Amino acid sequence: MTIRSYETSGNTKVLFSGPPLEEGPLPTLFYFALSAEDSLQRDPFNQPIQFLEDLPLRIFSLTLPAHENNLPPENAMNIWEDRMKAGDTVIPPFIETVQKAITHIKPYIKEGKLGVAGLSRGAYIACHVAAVCPEISYILGFAPLTQFRAAKNLDLETLIPTLYNRNVRFYIGNQDSRVGTDHAFSFIYKLAAEAHKNRIRSSPIELFISPSIGYQGHGTSPEIFKAGAEWIKGALLS
Repeated sequence: MTIRSYETSGNTKVLFSGPPLEEGPLPTLFYFALSAEDSLQRDPFNQPIQFLEDLPLRIFSLTLPAHENNLPPENAMNIWEDRMKAGDTVIPPFIETVQKAITHIKPYIKEGKLGVAGLSRGAYIACHVAAVCPEISYILGFAPLTQFRAAKNLDLETLIPTLYNRNVRFYIGNQDSRVGTDHAFSFIYKLAAEAHKNRIRSSPIELFISPSIGYQGHGTSPEIFKAGAEWIKGALLS
């Protein structure tokens, strides 16, 4: 898989796979998991990317907060919390950075064909990005984090008024005790209820629950990654 680097006018480093920008506008996906490098290249975190390889679309990624400079990803959430306690809001500045990157890359994005996806904390970030970028039509989340203990004001349920009119698909294990299967269900249920309240009678908002695997039931199988990749492929390339 060829990984290319691109810098925005604000010197933000963005990595992407797929055809070079010189080939013009293409369907585009932003994917978040760990660092930009690991999100696109490290198995199993990049499995959704593997299933989308060699297609006429581009997949971009930016390094999540506390994943830069080879910081161990297992400590990232504690670092988020420590930074927040020290007065750093962490998430909103990063979302603003991603929003600016999308604006900068917009000439290379095919109109109406922009999606975001993420794994665990990456899915949490993807939803926040979609909330500030109405041009994002598709949201895909694997084992999504929906609530963060140190920032209740940033729970995904606070984004419902801005996300109810998107195409959303989440996958989670039936006993995910790390991010909470019940939290994912609550978010999707309330999101669909908001869509119905706004006269979207059959909203494209979905949650797929499968047998849990891995530590704390938080794993995602290759089959689930492939199913999600096929969904976003159909959405972006149709």
